[in-house]
Amino acid sequence: MTLRDLENTAPWEWPQSAGKKLLDVLRDPKSSKADRLTAADLAGSLTVMSDSMAEALLAIVRNGGQPDDVRARAAISLGPALESADTEAIADMGWDAPISEEEFDRIRDELRTAFEDRAVSKEVRRRVLEGSVRAPQDWHTDAVREAYASGDREWMLTAAFCMRYVPGFDDEIMKLLDSKDEEIYYEAISAAGEREVEEAWPHVRALLKPPTKDKHLLLAAIEAAPGVNPEESRRLLADLLDSDDEEIVEAADEAIAMAEGYSEDDDDDEEDEDDE
Repeated sequence: MTLRDLENTAPWEWPQSAGKKLLDVLRDPKSSKADRLTAADLAGSLTVMSDSMAEALLAIVRNGGQPDDVRARAAISLGPALESADTEAIADMGWDAPISEEEFDRIRDELRTAFEDRAVSKEVRRRVLEGSVRAPQDWHTDAVREAYASGDREWMLTAAFCMRYVPGFDDEIMKLLDSKDEEIYYEAISAAGEREVEEAWPHVRALLKPPTKDKHLLLAAIEAAPGVNPEESRRLLADLLDSDDEEIVEAADEAIAMAEGYSEDDDDDEEDEDDE
């Protein structure tokens, strides 16, 4: 398979040789920039992730001779592996992540080093931060706070994205929901759902009610709704099951199931309190 074939094929349908193909491109200094960018993007799939793949991506991130957009893409592609490994670490029930514990620690250390190097370009540092927060650490809180307070539109966009993963920014999320910048607003909606910011419900509710012209925002609101208000969201989500758009119907169906799960958890908590 060529890179173009892999790009146009779902990762779970890739042949076993896909990982080697991507590694060959990432490691070959003669590969074109376009091919390295594509390979770095595809390498983020957990179906091909391994310690070797992570090392190849890290080598690109740390290489100041690589184009900034390739380094940035490599940093982002390390995110899913970090999140998978972080989930395993939190579960503390063995290790079934695509990378080893040693590689997990190495990635986190090297991404922090890259972020703290002010000689590295803004584009690369932003993507390093966005990739690294998939496994949150203490230093991320100050980094996200600095990005948010910078007044720089791109750094604020990065901060909004990171607030999905780094707790303690509910007030900032609410302020970002007043933004007229659609990209920042989208990230704020997503962060509100992930952090379960109940005060964000008016924003989410407004997006769930037709007509919502921006499908991208609607899908973000659908995903966020169960975390923000599981009880009230179910009725609005049920209305979306009549949509002619299959993607919207599928997203609403999944969100309803999540909302029901949140409600059951709340009921269990109330029963536990009554027993006490």
